Amino acid sequence: MHETEAGVLEEPILWISDTRPDAGLWGSLQARHGRTGLWPLLLGGRSDEPGTPWTTGELDPRLIKSSPGDHDADALLTGWWSVYTATDGDYDMLSAPERLAVTAPFGNRWPGLAPAGTLQEDPAARAAEFAEHLLADSWLTAPRLGLSPSARGADAPADLGWGGPLNYENDTAQFSAVLRSWEERFGARVVGLGPAELYLSVAAPPTNADHALRVAAEHFAFCPDNVWQSHTHTLIRYAESLTNRAWWSFWWD
Repeated sequence: MHETEAGVLEEPILWISDTRPDAGLWGSLQARHGRTGLWPLLLGGRSDEPGTPWTTGELDPRLIKSSPGDHDADALLTGWWSVYTATDGDYDMLSAPERLAVTAPFGNRWPGLAPAGTLQEDPAARAAEFAEHLLADSWLTAPRLGLSPSARGADAPADLGWGGPLNYENDTAQFSAVLRSWEERFGARVVGLGPAELYLSVAAPPTNADHALRVAAEHFAFCPDNVWQSHTHTLIRYAESLTNRAWWSFWWD
């Protein structure tokens, strides 16, 4: 059983370790996913509450009102882009010219999905490598290992009822739909989650500036705080960090 703030679920949605996982364990469990149906996740907590949200009843898949397969990634990203680039909407701390400068050269025109990348490495191998990097660099607060009964890693955030992007959209299945598309186009794999953070390995990243800029547009639509609340401040500068990068991370304020 799984206890949530809204009641008890009969079926478990997450198995979670009591301690920090050993090196190599994530990769070993990923290799067994086809047999077990359990997708491994490195889970980080809050600095003041290390168990949040994993052991505090905040995960509830009943709050997710759709399934990833219900959505089209391009349609979702188009809609989000139009909201976050609007010059007369709720995100109006900047003037209209300043807001359009953030997403130059596209302005408020959605450029469409980026072309697929070329695999540089087997996606499973790159994911296992990134899992080791994620643990070694201490990005996660009080890291633990989670196992989500998910058909694919992209679906795990929705399957868990994870609410990381809650301040923007509470139907995490929409984000999982985009993650599915990134799995297919960029060899991306979901490796870790924090309370409002998402960590992906990327086996087919963009390899030139033009491709990186198109991918950056998708990132902005998916998680505008990656640009708005980072040191880059503009899509062009953010894109510079994506060329040949083996991992992507996202944080929602």
